[in-house]
Amino acid sequence: MKNLFYNSFLVIFLFSFMENSYSQERTLTGFVTTFENIEVVNAQVKVLSSKVKVFTDTIGKFEVTCLVNDKIKISAKGFNSQKFRINEQTKEARINLKFKAGEKNVDIAVGYGHIKEKDKSYSMSNIRSSDKIKFSNYTNMIDVIVDSSPSIINSGGEIIIRGATSLNGSNAALIIIDGIYVNSSQLSMLPPTDVKSVDILDGGSAAIYGSRGANGVIIITTKRGGSTD
Repeated sequence: MKNLFYNSFLVIFLFSFMENSYSQERTLTGFVTTFENIEVVNAQVKVLSSKVKVFTDTIGKFEVTCLVNDKIKISAKGFNSQKFRINEQTKEARINLKFKAGEKNVDIAVGYGHIKEKDKSYSMSNIRSSDKIKFSNYTNMIDVIVDSSPSIINSGGEIIIRGATSLNGSNAALIIIDGIYVNSSQLSMLPPTDVKSVDILDGGSAAIYGSRGANGVIIITTKRGGSTD
């Protein structure tokens, strides 16, 4: 009789444990892009707890089963991999991958089919703090950007890329910090030591921003904005 009671209790306990474990699982939907709007196709999305891997589709979308408080790792050839932490409030994951340093990585991304040839940047550079351009040597991010290339100038406090000559309005490049549009005055207040990377877009890659990106786009990721752990 005792054994029967014990076995029944054990079955109920195991059933409750399994039910609670499964209740912690969720299906996470997400999108992987680069330069905010360009979808990244066939990027690998790996759940760190279960090691399950899925890949993004033709619009950069993915679905994967994971646990609450889990992590996923997103990677694709030519890009820096990123980790994304999931919590109870996470409804959708939106990951914006950054190219690895060096223009050849754009060709690698195209070669592996992660981005389309038409989305390839025709004039793009990535700036990171290095021996060549050390952010800590500057007090102003505008100076960092201007010193990174002879094609970029500071005209009246505005950043001009390749001498753009818009017929209407300002010739200044569009500036985005951690996904927020800012002006050059706000950029000048950003300490260079807080910056993780700067992506400069022109030509085909800037066209995804429409008329706002006609003079080029400067995308800045701060150390806080670039953290997904």
